[in-house]
Amino acid sequence: MKLILGSSSPRRLELLAQIGLTPDEIRASDIDETPLKAELPRPYCARMAREKVAAVPTNADEVVICADTTVALGRRIMGKPSDAGQAAEFLLALSGRRHRVITAVAIKKGDQIWARDVVTNVKMKRLSDIELNSYLATDDWRGKAGGYAIQGPASAFIPWISGSFSAVVGLPLAETAALLQTAGYPVFGDHR
Repeated sequence: MKLILGSSSPRRLELLAQIGLTPDEIRASDIDETPLKAELPRPYCARMAREKVAAVPTNADEVVICADTTVALGRRIMGKPSDAGQAAEFLLALSGRRHRVITAVAIKKGDQIWARDVVTNVKMKRLSDIELNSYLATDDWRGKAGGYAIQGPASAFIPWISGSFSAVVGLPLAETAALLQTAGYPVFGDHR
């Protein structure tokens, strides 16, 4: 059985390696990630993971993992910022507040899909102008939901989380392992 990672995220690849898994292949799906009108963050994130995994072409002997991570401030979805200005807007909105990071994971084998979403509560400290501008200058915000990565320089801004750290990084490992086992993929033991 082959393991396919339906994501080009280096963070997801590193997270899988933490539990001893190396995908046989990477096949990133390219879908429209625009939220629907009035779509709430959690259903949006779950829909993205399912649409991503459904878009990856597979053979019968392949298991595919796809995930989506969304930062939510109340009902507002904060995706990947388009530029430094939007990253600054997101970070200022999150500054000094609690928010949710939702990561949905979907596993596909044949025509069957198993999915789960994980919500982690995160508190960001109040950011000074110096902290904000210094962070923006690192370009670490690029390609990151909400404009930050908890495992990068922005870790200095996060004094508290409640939930799954790996989910905030981009893949909830306990849930991913359980879904893979449900799909018949041997997470622990011989992968071939």
